Amino acid sequence: MNQLAKYEQHAYALMRIVIGLLFAFHGVQKMFGVLTEYVPEMWSQAWFGGLIELSCGLLVALGLRTRWAAFLASGEMAVAYFQFHWKFQTGAEFLPTINKGELAVVYCFVFLFIACRGGVKWCLEKK
Repeated sequence: MNQLAKYEQHAYALMRIVIGLLFAFHGVQKMFGVLTEYVPEMWSQAWFGGLIELSCGLLVALGLRTRWAAFLASGEMAVAYFQFHWKFQTGAEFLPTINKGELAVVYCFVFLFIACRGGVKWCLEKK
């Protein structure tokens, strides 16, 4: 498996770009109602969530203010999990597979990793 080690920075950059674009699309859905019937009321918590998803997703994908944007996105996903998925319930509802919070948990930890690592390769930030 050492043959793959030389592609580590490329794989990380691709992950950062794809995750950022996927996250931005969630924001596009919330902000503009693309491919969804639900559009949150302007200035609501869900609307601000969409604004964070769109802006931070694009910043992460572009590699611009990567650490800051990824940290904010990670925090938003932590709030989303606790407030909208887990809701501090006991029993089986604690599990992300049951409360449908898997994506929020995955985004939270991937963005936390990106916040710690930064843009690295193929980014607009100055090194």
